[in-house]
Amino acid sequence: MPNMFSGKREIYVEVAERYERFIRSGVLKEGDKLPSVRSAAVELGVNPNTVQRAYSLLEEKALIVSLPKKGVFVAESIKASPENRNAQALKCLAELKERGFTEPELKELLKEVFSND
Repeated sequence: MPNMFSGKREIYVEVAERYERFIRSGVLKEGDKLPSVRSAAVELGVNPNTVQRAYSLLEEKALIVSLPKKGVFVAESIKASPENRNAQALKCLAELKERGFTEPELKELLKEVFSND
């Protein structure tokens, strides 16, 4: 599995940012259950403590809520507003630019994604 972390920030912060993007973009919706700490750790190839710290960070931001013996869920108050979607898209594009993608490469990828509609 290729490394999905940039190494520019703590891994738990990157994990939290990943889930935050999913929540704010609407991929994960209000009330959706997140994977257990162990499942997420296996899926991401990280230590369970890393996922726990990421979930704690998301709880501090009131993006998720942890219910004992039931799991971790997306908080009810989160909406995928146009402002949130745009901000997240810009952040994703900036990350791709940091990883070395050029403007023509990104335009080509966008064409590919939207041509599948």
